[in-house]
Amino acid sequence: MNHLYQILAAETKEWREAGYPCEDYPVIREILEWQTDLETGVTRYLRMPQLRALEVYWYLRVVKGTPHIFDLYRKLYPKPAELLEALGLVQDEIRNHVLNEGIDSLWHRLKYDDDFVRDFQLQALRESLNLDYPSYIFALAMGAGKTVLIGAIIATEFAMALEYLEADFAHNALVFAPGKTIVEALRELAEVPYSRILPPRLYKLFAASAKLTFTRDGETDIPIVRGSSFNVIVTNTEKIRITVETIRKGDLGSLFANAQTESQAKQDVANRRLQAIASLPRLAIFSDEAHHLYGQPLDTRLKRVRQTVNYLADETQVICVVNTTGTPYYRRQPLKDVVIWYSLLEGIADGYLKELAGSIQAYNFEGNAGKYVAHVIRDFFADYGDVRLPNGAPARLAMYFPQTDDLAQLRPVIDQTLMEIGQSPALVLVNTSDESLTSQKDIDAFNRLNQPEAPHRIMLLVNKGTEGWNCPSLFACALVRRLTSSNNFVLQAASRCLRQVSGNVHKARVYLSQDNFSILDRQLQETYGE
Repeated sequence: MNHLYQILAAETKEWREAGYPCEDYPVIREILEWQTDLETGVTRYLRMPQLRALEVYWYLRVVKGTPHIFDLYRKLYPKPAELLEALGLVQDEIRNHVLNEGIDSLWHRLKYDDDFVRDFQLQALRESLNLDYPSYIFALAMGAGKTVLIGAIIATEFAMALEYLEADFAHNALVFAPGKTIVEALRELAEVPYSRILPPRLYKLFAASAKLTFTRDGETDIPIVRGSSFNVIVTNTEKIRITVETIRKGDLGSLFANAQTESQAKQDVANRRLQAIASLPRLAIFSDEAHHLYGQPLDTRLKRVRQTVNYLADETQVICVVNTTGTPYYRRQPLKDVVIWYSLLEGIADGYLKELAGSIQAYNFEGNAGKYVAHVIRDFFADYGDVRLPNGAPARLAMYFPQTDDLAQLRPVIDQTLMEIGQSPALVLVNTSDESLTSQKDIDAFNRLNQPEAPHRIMLLVNKGTEGWNCPSLFACALVRRLTSSNNFVLQAASRCLRQVSGNVHKARVYLSQDNFSILDRQLQETYGE
């Protein structure tokens, strides 16, 4: 049986080949046809997986009418047996329950029976089917350009809203990220050449109307005009969610002096931020790296984030929720909200990711981490010492350490090995999540690594440089010492060196212990199914 995203891909292809017909909103045809140069057949700016995702999005919006995910399943799988299989409800006890009690009784049990949901591990499915608003997952492997896709969806939504002011197109957008690192990556939204995504006449209106706002530490409010339109707000979930635990005293400013308690002041800040967003009409919500909603702490993390989205849905009109992620799986189970899936292997085959075949090196160094680290340094400079990207950026190596103590212990070995092969220890840059151990100068240097003239080639990292880090000049990653609990860290760290740029012909390389190699293999299967 085909997955939902496979059926939608086939239907969207038919819609494309028919010329994107849409009687009520014909401008969508103008927008989607603009994406490809008619003379050359080459996309103007978007990569092909981004364009295909944008097409599916608009097929759902203007052809399917932005259906709830459950309604979409029931329409595409009209037979009860097909619907159960499509939703992964194939256990004998579930089938027998449907035969004896009817399928509506199953939906009631899925919604209210906690023991039933826990026993069959249906937490993710319950969350998806019980939402009061349409919510879709766009699963594109790293390197496909999820941030640009978000920008393209927002730009085309605003363009449609400006063309059809009374229709239900988005007049505002909220972009969530699960942490500071990914918020920094989302700054790419300000650099997207929207003139290459929108036709000239639509771009002029969009450029004159859209306002991009990044929330900042220390702000007690969001600097927007309440009730206004065509705002794009980029924030991490901690800054606006309903709970107040993460708001620091420094965020309170003069409010703390006027409040009776610190708790009251924190609640005031949280309410101000939420109320500012809730005042915005026709809101589209985008959750980047949305697999955080489905990770191991599902019951806590999911409820906190979803609580905020649910609050906004109650307070204003939420047009649609778009979740982007690199994986369509939760614990090897396909997520049922996935409407498009572009895999890691497709990204490598299409040249958006560096080739890795035959370039994963696994070692059994019998606890001698110093010997392993020295080998990694020597091997990297032997094969990548003279490698540069077409823009002149030198190949770089990221070495991931579980703890700062591990890094401190092995740093002398790294410096000594560099001197022995004729390289300077000044090529090393240390970055950790502990601000007391990492200076602002080093943080700034880390953020400048995409500049060709950045001097550092060896990055020693603790709790940095994984999810959301975009560094095409990174050619190799090394995981130093076995991790006792990784929560997908091995996969996130190992895959950082895969981002590709046009003109590069060199493979990436990953250095692992034998133990971490097994973890990587398992996490690839759990996360990508491959």
